[in-house]
Amino acid sequence: MKISTVSANTAPIVLIYGAEGRGKTTLACKAPKPLAFLLEWGLPKGITVDAVEDINSFENVLGGLRDLWTDRRGYETLIIDTVDALEALIIEHTCRKNNWKSIESPAYGKGWIVLDDEWRRFNRGITAIRDRGMTVILLCHADVTRVDDPRVPTYTSYAPRLHRRGRGLIVDACDGVFFLAEDLRTVTDGNDRVRASAGPARYLFTEGSPSYAAKNRWGMPARIPVPIDFDFGQLVQYWT
Repeated sequence: MKISTVSANTAPIVLIYGAEGRGKTTLACKAPKPLAFLLEWGLPKGITVDAVEDINSFENVLGGLRDLWTDRRGYETLIIDTVDALEALIIEHTCRKNNWKSIESPAYGKGWIVLDDEWRRFNRGITAIRDRGMTVILLCHADVTRVDDPRVPTYTSYAPRLHRRGRGLIVDACDGVFFLAEDLRTVTDGNDRVRASAGPARYLFTEGSPSYAAKNRWGMPARIPVPIDFDFGQLVQYWT
C-alpha cells in the first residue's frame, strides 16, 4: 500500500447559476485569461472573450477538452456557457448513438440512466483540465424545483436547470456552486399585503439554504456583492 500526502486543488471547478439576465456570463468573463465554449451564442453587450469555434456537438466539446488538456495555450480559465445547453447536446448524442427517437424512448426512464455515462465522460474531462491548473467555470440557468424532505412539508427551491440525475453529477463534481441573484426580501404595505422586493444589486450566494442550492469548500462569506466593476480576484483569493 502506497500512501501520499494530498492537498486541496488551487484551480477549482465552479458552477454559477441564476435566472436570465443576471450577469452570469459577464461575471465569468472577468476570470483570469478566460477561454469560452459558447454553447449559447449571444454575449452581453460590451463583453468580449476568446471562444473555441465549432462547438456544436457533444463530440466537439469532448474534443475541445482533449485539445486543452494537451495545450492550454496560455489560458487560465475555461468557461462552459451553458451546461443546460450542453445537456441538450448530450441528449442528442445519446439518442443518435442508441437509435432512439427521444431520451424517453426506453421504458422506465432508462434513457436518463444511460445519460449518466456521458455526463461522467464530461466530468472526467473538466477534472483533467482542472488538474492541469486551469479553473473551470460552468454556467447554468436556474429552475424552481420541488424538494421532498421527510423532515418538513414539501417546498420549492432554486436549482440548476438540469435533469435531476445530471444535476446531481455536476454538483458533485464541483468545488463550488454559486447562486447569482438579487437579495429578495418581503415587505408589508399599509394594507398588510406582503409582496416581494429587490433592488438592482446582485449577490453571489455561496452557502446552501432551503431557498437555493449552493456550496463551497473554502469558508467563503455566505453572500458576496457583485457590482458592475466586480474584481474576480475577490473569489480567487479563497481557493488559491
